[in-house]
Amino acid sequence: MTDENLKYKIALGQIPGLGPINAKNLISYCGGIKEVFEADKQKLLKTPGIGKITTTSILQNKHLLKDAEDEIKFITKNGINTRFYLDEDYPFLLKQCSDAPLMFFEKGTVSYENRKIISIVGTRNATQRGKEICDQLIKELADSRHNPIIISGLAYGIDICAHKSALKYGLDTVSVLAHGFDRIYPAKHKNIAAEIVKQGALITEFTKGAKFERQNFLQRNRIIAGLSHATVVVESAAKGGSLVTADIANSYNREVFAVPGRLEDTYSEGTNWLIKIHKAFLLQSAKDIEYILNWEQNINPKQKVLFVELSEDERKIAQILQKNGKTVIDNICKESGFNSAKASTLLLEMEFKDALRCLPGKVYELAGNIQI
Repeated sequence: MTDENLKYKIALGQIPGLGPINAKNLISYCGGIKEVFEADKQKLLKTPGIGKITTTSILQNKHLLKDAEDEIKFITKNGINTRFYLDEDYPFLLKQCSDAPLMFFEKGTVSYENRKIISIVGTRNATQRGKEICDQLIKELADSRHNPIIISGLAYGIDICAHKSALKYGLDTVSVLAHGFDRIYPAKHKNIAAEIVKQGALITEFTKGAKFERQNFLQRNRIIAGLSHATVVVESAAKGGSLVTADIANSYNREVFAVPGRLEDTYSEGTNWLIKIHKAFLLQSAKDIEYILNWEQNINPKQKVLFVELSEDERKIAQILQKNGKTVIDNICKESGFNSAKASTLLLEMEFKDALRCLPGKVYELAGNIQI
């Protein structure tokens, strides 16, 4: 990636009022990242989802290219990498989320490919019980054969407990920040952040000097949920950011787990509520995660040759999966031309025939080497 390309990628993500969904639409419609900044008013207005206000914002904020050059100097000096949503190393699970960040910055190195990934979140006011449960859960995950990546947000309470326990038990851990790399918040966690860089990564979609606002934490929460196969809420009051993260995870069709507590415990109100309204599985141990996510059956699977009788439409889907590997239903619809209702029916029928597997996040893959 050249600095010229990187400059446009950084600048596009900083345009006021332009979210990641419309930014991706612009890149697709204009034919490239640089072409967005070279497009005139009429072309921008023709882009789906882009109105007059956003067009004006794009045309009036080309000075952001200069700011992006300063950001490039900063990240180069500080050993910070970038992952753009069209890059091969952009995390697969996050890429399936329509509002995933256009690009994020990363300090440290983690390979997300073919890894099991769990986010663990909870209240900043964690109880001793909550910390002990968090530590025990991560110990059990570390003792298993699955070697998952632990995702959290570096905040006080359950977040920092999750990171510390992952470091203690030798698991990779990733902290999603709500600010740029010119600071660490809370400052008290600087030393832990430095350890995370050695055994995982710090990531953020924010540039240096970005305003530190409440909205940043909500944006961060969607990345925590989007990176993961499942989100675990250890403790939460009746209201809190952890419940927002759980809600986002549910919206992404990812599994959510919650640790139950006594009715009178303030910081179990949120987790008990998630379980009560069937927005989360009750979590007692790591084995619950392994069972629900079907991890045990996926250890060293034998790529068997399958002789399955498929209809013409089913063969079309099988060919798509054979070509692409793990694929979400939206991409299956795009490539096959089937609407979502028809595709869902065909996928279910193929699952009944043991021709494919439905993975967490509504991701599909062939169950073996199918003779098409």
